[in-house]
Amino acid sequence: MADSPRLISPLSSSGRADEIAQRITEAIHLGLMADGEQLPVETEFAHQLGVSPMTLREALGELRRQGLVETRRGRTGGTFVRRPASPPVAMLRERLVGTTVSALRDLADEHQAVAGLSAKLAAERASAAGVRRILALVDQLSAAQGLGAQIRADSRFHIEIAMSTQSERLTHREVALQAETAGMLWLPFDTPLDTEAVTAEHHAIGTAIAEEDGERARQLAERHVQRNLRRLTEMHLTLTSPSKGVVDA
Repeated sequence: MADSPRLISPLSSSGRADEIAQRITEAIHLGLMADGEQLPVETEFAHQLGVSPMTLREALGELRRQGLVETRRGRTGGTFVRRPASPPVAMLRERLVGTTVSALRDLADEHQAVAGLSAKLAAERASAAGVRRILALVDQLSAAQGLGAQIRADSRFHIEIAMSTQSERLTHREVALQAETAGMLWLPFDTPLDTEAVTAEHHAIGTAIAEEDGERARQLAERHVQRNLRRLTEMHLTLTSPSKGVVDA
């Protein structure tokens, strides 16, 4: 994705290295940063994130320890993304287990507002190239093989819609919401997420945007988020039930 580091919103207050590391980690797993992509030079990247170069340097050191970036020396050197083959399933399960049902509902309320408005505005503002990218991402999800590819295709679809609104604020909120929810939504579970059903919902939203039907696009996007909430709630309740036990999750 062109200029992908700019999709990571700057911190609203003086940031800590672990917060920066977490944001970059999520961006890598969501596919906002491509495997092998070179990060901006430290001073420029730190400015984009609203932190000091020293804080960024500490965050990058942690990412290097996790194997998510590597630094090469020399004329063609720099810091490059190393995306793992699979997402951190154990960490995502822990996040879902640790999130209350009321917090999931609050998250879905915000996501409905952002996704619904984004779809409506995309129908009004998206360029022809933007519409083509949205529809191409529908096909990308349909063809995705493996959990990581499915998460990236799903989240990229929604982020592309937000980008098509030409609103920087909406785009940053969608990126943040995808970072919180996309990985949990695709977690391996008793009943796997129906890729065909999700693809069909994406196709319906994309078609409404292409046909410039903003109200239909908004309604479809909001219903999509509602279905996602039902799945997350079901998984949370199952994983935290006494018979299942958090240890087995």
